[in-house]
Amino acid sequence: MSLSGNTAPNWLFWLLNAVFTLFVFGSSLWLCLALWIQQPGGAILTYILIGLWLILACAVLGIYFSRHLISRGADILLYIFAFLLSLLWYFSLEARQDREWNPEVAHVLHYEQQGDRITLHNVRNFSWQPDGRYIERWESRSFDLNQITGVNVITSYWMGPHIAHTLVSFNFAGQKPLTFSIEIRKEKDEDFSAIGGFFRKFELSLVAADEADIIYTRSNIRGEQVYFFPVKMSRTEAKALFQEYLTTADDLATQPKWYNTLTSNCTTLVFDMVQAVSQQPLPTDYRLIASGYLPNYMYDLHALEQDWDLSTWYAKAHVNPRVKDFPQLSSEYYSALIRQGLPQQSMQ
Repeated sequence: MSLSGNTAPNWLFWLLNAVFTLFVFGSSLWLCLALWIQQPGGAILTYILIGLWLILACAVLGIYFSRHLISRGADILLYIFAFLLSLLWYFSLEARQDREWNPEVAHVLHYEQQGDRITLHNVRNFSWQPDGRYIERWESRSFDLNQITGVNVITSYWMGPHIAHTLVSFNFAGQKPLTFSIEIRKEKDEDFSAIGGFFRKFELSLVAADEADIIYTRSNIRGEQVYFFPVKMSRTEAKALFQEYLTTADDLATQPKWYNTLTSNCTTLVFDMVQAVSQQPLPTDYRLIASGYLPNYMYDLHALEQDWDLSTWYAKAHVNPRVKDFPQLSSEYYSALIRQGLPQQSMQ
């Protein structure tokens, strides 16, 4: 009896000790990465802060060069208090509109609306050169939501088959399509970092652009592998989805938000908007995170025509083979080429 009575507290002690050890490892890794990405006060101060934190963490775990900094209990309380302060620092970081932005995301999309008539301002229509340079053009364009004739999902692969950038393009009767892209809002001379996207490194940006700008730059300039999928959607849902993009534009203009690699990215935010306008709830799925497989998800939901199997869809939807021999294209011709051989859309 006495043996079993002593065993339970020992197991409980070891369990609590293991949980706390995992907490110290996890929280230290998270904080050191956050400090490394944010660089508060510059590189030298960042190195000092990371070094001090690692000393504190090692002391708490009992692998410091002396047994404790103060005492076991005091070290634990000091660690928890310091970590709470670090959380206050991190969550006090606010997204901003007033940075030195990269020209590709320098302007904020805004609009005027009268019923179903929409005038968008700051629509991007850059003229891209083969060497990656561009001529900046920002335009105003008007659209009648009753003239939407189709919706397309574009996936662009730049780092293997698992992850893709997701764009959504709207067809209109009698005028050029319009593409929306949710992107990071890069500062000048700043590059994308998937790790940085976890640690409030980038603000969110909503770009509305001509297809010969925002899709062409991926297929012809950056060498990404681009796939174009016409999706099945009613006109009511398509109009509501366009309106969701306008709501997102309002939200970002009023209150800038952080991009998050996992939870607030180009695919999850599109899914949230489609979910909001869909007549039936859409199932959550790992392919919303592994965004390279988004077309597979759409196929399983019958959002793509079922006359082709999935491998045929990928072959037919591949943009690069159709446009690779054209260093420069007019907007109209590029949009026609990327739709070549794909099912014609009809809306109810």
